[in-house]
Amino acid sequence: MRIETDIKLGFKDVLIRPKRSTLKSRSQVALDRTYTFVHSGSSWSGVPVVAANMDTVGTFAMASTLANHGMVTAVHKHYSLELWQEFLSVQDESIYQHIMVSTGTSSDDFSRLQAILKQHPQLRFICIDVANGYSEAFVSYLRKVREAFPDKVIVAGNVVTGEMVEELILSGADIVKVGIGPGSVCTTRVKTGVGYPQLSAVMECADAAHGLGGLIISDGGCACAGDVAKAFGGGADMVMIGGMFAGHDESGGELVDRDGKRFKLFYGMSSETAMDKHAGGVAEYRASEGKTVEVPYRGPVVETVRDVLGGVRSACTYVGAGSLKELSKRTTFIRVMEQENQAFS
Repeated sequence: MRIETDIKLGFKDVLIRPKRSTLKSRSQVALDRTYTFVHSGSSWSGVPVVAANMDTVGTFAMASTLANHGMVTAVHKHYSLELWQEFLSVQDESIYQHIMVSTGTSSDDFSRLQAILKQHPQLRFICIDVANGYSEAFVSYLRKVREAFPDKVIVAGNVVTGEMVEELILSGADIVKVGIGPGSVCTTRVKTGVGYPQLSAVMECADAAHGLGGLIISDGGCACAGDVAKAFGGGADMVMIGGMFAGHDESGGELVDRDGKRFKLFYGMSSETAMDKHAGGVAEYRASEGKTVEVPYRGPVVETVRDVLGGVRSACTYVGAGSLKELSKRTTFIRVMEQENQAFS
């Protein structure tokens, strides 16, 4: 047993210090990024905000809408091959730049991944998603996927420390997904005592990844547009959003009417709800590590998209960053004890 005594920070612990700016308007800020991936060797351009691969968020409907804004959707892994065929047959070719195929690490997951990519070879992104990216079995599976698909862009996670980011990149990941426990419907930290404050995780993991030519996605912990800006400011190359994209027309989840108000179900993928739906229940050897909540119904997701992108543009103008690429270079975080005045919250 040992204790690390240096302070680790989450998004709630900091604000971005404003700096002099020559920008006249938020409209001058360019949010597009262009990345070249270390293993696949290919390049991609777009707005690096990603809808999470949860079946209440990462839907085909979400993918269609977010693609119109240059954003990406990590499509959840529970769609059938037939539904993939039906979705892609009515889409513009550009959709392939804005969707990730999600997979777990079982043999069935690998067979399903092979079938989807054989049927639709234009798909570029694979997202290998597990709660615990520290197992050797996960690393072995990543190597297997890289060997099978050398030209695909592989996202792998989740981890929160630099040494594991390095191992995943050296084992074939182009992008590492960072975050253990920060999500709004994740209870891993409560059930296991394991986790890492998200901003410090992003900063440590970005440093490790960039040293090897890799990239990171900050996954979880964003409750508002300002948190998305902080993640980018901390060095994240992409930011994955779950709860902020829940409750919309394009989101999954059952629509519920209660006392004259409308809600949509939103649940973690390690929750009892998700495991009952997809795995026949919670296995005897494990505990549920997610919760199920009712999110107020919020209509079309486009308003939330505008709020997120507008907030990030505004953050850039406050520090004089003319593009999203410049934001991390111009970010200075200050530690705070409060975020906002909640007198009328």
